[in-house]
Amino acid sequence: MIKKYNIKNQKGFSLIEMMVVVVILGLIVLGLVTFFTGGAKSWVAGQSQLKAQREARQAIDRMVREIREGNNFVIGGGNDSVTISYLPSFGKDSITYKLSVGDVIEREVNSVPSRLINNVKTLSFTSVDSSKVHIILEVDVDEDDNPDITLNTDVNLRNYGLLE
Repeated sequence: MIKKYNIKNQKGFSLIEMMVVVVILGLIVLGLVTFFTGGAKSWVAGQSQLKAQREARQAIDRMVREIREGNNFVIGGGNDSVTISYLPSFGKDSITYKLSVGDVIEREVNSVPSRLINNVKTLSFTSVDSSKVHIILEVDVDEDDNPDITLNTDVNLRNYGLLE
């Protein structure tokens, strides 16, 4: 007795072939998901870094502008604060910038404090001479105790020694 197989009825895939295809496609999808997730995390980290850089630049620009307008300055004991005094025509007596608890730079005008920037690792003011201040600002974006952004600048007081 000879068995005859009908070739017309053998169209399609076997169960093993389907399982192999599903496993291969699963591995490809897993690789793509991993790739896109890593890219999204990098983009979010880059955006937070960019935001922190922008805020640090704005903070130091404000400090530079207001220190430059002053006619005298006094650096605090730990070099992490500076008080700038102004000529009476400016309409303000003094402004103090200081690093406060919680890694925040505070700007205090007439004894009213306001927050300027968070996540500050280091704020240092040093007197280059009696009319020039050197500022170092370090910001830690990812809170790993290593500063991610470092800005430093020298500021000359334009109104140094002037009296009204």
